[in-house]
Amino acid sequence: MQNRRTMIKNTVASAAAIGASALLPAFSKKLSEEKKLFSTLKGNINHSVCGWCYKGISLDELCKFSKSIGIKGIDLCGPKDWETLKKYGLDSPMCNGAELGLYNGFNDKKFHAKLVQQYSDMIPLVAKNGYTNLICFSGARRGISDEEGWKNCVEGLKQLLPLAEKHKVVLVMELLNSKIDHKDYQCDHTAWGVELCKRLGSENFKLLYDIYHMQIDEGDVIRTITDNHEYIAHYHTGGVPGRNEIDDTQELYYPAIMRAIAATGFKGYVAQEFVPKNPNKLTSLRRAIEICDI
Repeated sequence: MQNRRTMIKNTVASAAAIGASALLPAFSKKLSEEKKLFSTLKGNINHSVCGWCYKGISLDELCKFSKSIGIKGIDLCGPKDWETLKKYGLDSPMCNGAELGLYNGFNDKKFHAKLVQQYSDMIPLVAKNGYTNLICFSGARRGISDEEGWKNCVEGLKQLLPLAEKHKVVLVMELLNSKIDHKDYQCDHTAWGVELCKRLGSENFKLLYDIYHMQIDEGDVIRTITDNHEYIAHYHTGGVPGRNEIDDTQELYYPAIMRAIAATGFKGYVAQEFVPKNPNKLTSLRRAIEICDI
């Protein structure tokens, strides 16, 4: 009887051990995934995020979450937001606040006086707060030819470059698509922006290469980045089509794009600028950082 009881006890113990061991792979996988989510990022990409994509989430909440997953900055912030960013130890990698919108830009002389005034005020303020990049826009064509647009932009921006150089601030013109989102915008192809960079001939004027926008208007993203990286100061992401999540629901493969950016020696920021469809927007942001952390 004693031997039988011992046998039964051992059998039950063995069965429990087998059951537990069967659960171990799933449990270990779960732990591994959790560890991955909160582990230190690889450091090959400096991650940022654009706050406007997260309506309903306060800047404080976005900053706190961003800091927790290794994001280093919040894009498209102006003076009113900088104290909040500093509270969380976050950078302002692409500052705004001097522009007259996307369509009233440097390609039209009638906006020069106001733009020069506002950028002259903002450039020292950006530098004083320890930041580097300040966004600007070409403006809409309104019948302006490429040549006239280049000449007008050069005329307007040259009035600001000595001040930008003095304060070590870079004026960064964003490339936007004119096919879907921003009809008639002039700086809608990388070649147009690069030509403007060449005419200005200053390290204090560069481009913001928005991957979403340029996929729509010209495609060939990796080759374009590789061939023109010296003129690019900053990158934005976004799923195509729709500007939603950058996962496998869209047509671009972001890990390869990130590897191409890193291969150029780029040390600036890549900012997530997609509008989450997932009701849990911060989960989508976390996933985007994982995708881009090559």
